[in-house]
Amino acid sequence: MNAYVPDARRARRRVFVRDLTVQARLGIYPKEEAAPQRVVIGIEMLVEDESAPSGVGPDRLDRVVDYAAAAERARQVATSGHTRLAETLAERIALACLEDHRVEAVRVTVEKPDIMPGVGAVGVSVERRRDA
Repeated sequence: MNAYVPDARRARRRVFVRDLTVQARLGIYPKEEAAPQRVVIGIEMLVEDESAPSGVGPDRLDRVVDYAAAAERARQVATSGHTRLAETLAERIALACLEDHRVEAVRVTVEKPDIMPGVGAVGVSVERRRDA
């Protein structure tokens, strides 16, 4: 999706978290509600880049979106009780990411890698943008 391409002219960069693996209760079956399963989360955020287009800016954490904080928010959302649908979990994580005013758009992928024999993973991706 072009909206997620880093673009110095528009002062945007892409921040991502790949393969965040958690144990979460996710799914519609009783066994999925009773016991956690491996869930893999991916996050891509389009964020403001105050140093673009020069690429030179202060080397300070407070000027960038902290991917460790985004990962921790996603982990908390995923592990805070049972969620029936991967779509719902992805939406909740996307909304949590958009709480940072610098995040313009977010793409969240939720995968269940152990749910179907012979399949690497099943899941869903959602993309959400901040309301203008």
